Amino acid sequence: MRFMIIIKADEDSEAGRMPPMEALTAMAKFNQDMLDAGILVGGEGLQESSKGARVRLNAAGSTVTDGPFAETKELVGGFWIVDVPSRAEAIDWAKRCPTPPHGDTVLEIRKILEAEDFGENFTPELQENEQRMRDEIAERS
Repeated sequence: MRFMIIIKADEDSEAGRMPPMEALTAMAKFNQDMLDAGILVGGEGLQESSKGARVRLNAAGSTVTDGPFAETKELVGGFWIVDVPSRAEAIDWAKRCPTPPHGDTVLEIRKILEAEDFGENFTPELQENEQRMRDEIAERS
């Protein structure tokens, strides 16, 4: 099962302050541990929301709002995608995440939808198309 472990943004990440070397070293070791365990599919940190935008879509069209965004607790600062046998194992890995030298880290774990989660509306044709796109993405990497 694939899970996304979401790292919530904090005041430092929203201010564009990079972690100290000790924190980066600890995070690199954590990433390597997940890679060595064969569970790491991908992961990245994100720049602060002041460099981002939100696009709201509705029947009338779209609206773009440039960052920054006020509700820091709801923002994503980064993520990992892991492939583990269970939610419990995803939680166990999240609990190993190094903590910052000051403050707290909040991680959110969400299961990634798989083809079988969509039911009969996800026809074999749609599944084949989805797999073709995944294969093409993998080839580009």
